[in-house]
Amino acid sequence: MNEQSKRFLLDLLNTASPSGFEEPAARRWRAEAETFADEVRVDVNGNSFARLRGEGPVVVIEGHIDEIGLMITHIDDDGYLWFRPIGGWDDQILTGQRVRVMGRGGPVPGVIGRRPAHLLTPDERDKASKIKDLWIDIGARNGAEARERVQPGDPVVIEQPPLELANNRLVGRGIDNRMGAWVALETLRALANDRPPADIYAVATTQEEITFLGAHTSAFALDPTVAIVIDVTHATDHPDSDKRGGGDVKIGGGPVLGRGSAIHPLVYERLVAAAQAEGISFAVEAQPRNTFTDADAFAPTRAGIPTGVVSVPNRYMHSPNELISLDDLDATVRLIAAFVRALGPNPDFSRV
Repeated sequence: MNEQSKRFLLDLLNTASPSGFEEPAARRWRAEAETFADEVRVDVNGNSFARLRGEGPVVVIEGHIDEIGLMITHIDDDGYLWFRPIGGWDDQILTGQRVRVMGRGGPVPGVIGRRPAHLLTPDERDKASKIKDLWIDIGARNGAEARERVQPGDPVVIEQPPLELANNRLVGRGIDNRMGAWVALETLRALANDRPPADIYAVATTQEEITFLGAHTSAFALDPTVAIVIDVTHATDHPDSDKRGGGDVKIGGGPVLGRGSAIHPLVYERLVAAAQAEGISFAVEAQPRNTFTDADAFAPTRAGIPTGVVSVPNRYMHSPNELISLDDLDATVRLIAAFVRALGPNPDFSRV
């Protein structure tokens, strides 16, 4: 991975943008797209589009740009902030985390608190903490002071910058799925250097973690010939994982191709062929019902959109320290770019 692309990835991961509040990361994504794309725009739902104009089939390469977070629901008279989740959290992860409240006047630092272990009853110590029993402390003396800086409805993210580990691995908050939006645009960048005939869009969609709004509306608007959705999937190469249900998915093992009811079989076959032609290692993930990605919104839109899913192995999903391999990101970009180049001017996805 070159330094420009790596800096772009780290910038995205450092930019707080939970579902419904994606504007900061989306602006950074579009600024990068403007350095090489023919057309860059944003729609009323916050979806960002970067286009390489062509005369061939319309191809969408999509990743959602939102992350899970929290939202302030109440500020009490003692100055403590109460909150609910934006997206799916393991409540136990939250205790003691530093947070960033995205206040209208700028970011407000704080910490998530609960009663110390010393003050819990034996029964309470054996129970998992729940969000309803946690609060955010921003250091305010009272409610009036807190309300000057924070309002109900303000979003919150865990304050956890990305960290590079050994063997080209990266941990951070929001890798699900800021990484997918990065892959979509980096694939477009790769295709810009050697253009195929297709009319290609990279799309960074909104609200995948809560509503799939961005995928539904962008799929309808673009009505592509084929769509590739990029997301993360669970690695199964760590203690207490279950390969019987999740397959053999390794960090550093390359991209993971979804196969199942929401995934068009001819798109899957073309992805496999592209990986084999490029010598890219990959795994296959069985997805017999929903994919639980934006593919579930793309595939049934209008008369149906041939859709594939390419995922990146991820450990510790929906935590402040998700772990991926930068090598897997590079391989995913290469794979999708090869898939697009191999489409030709009139790809046929008819099922006979």
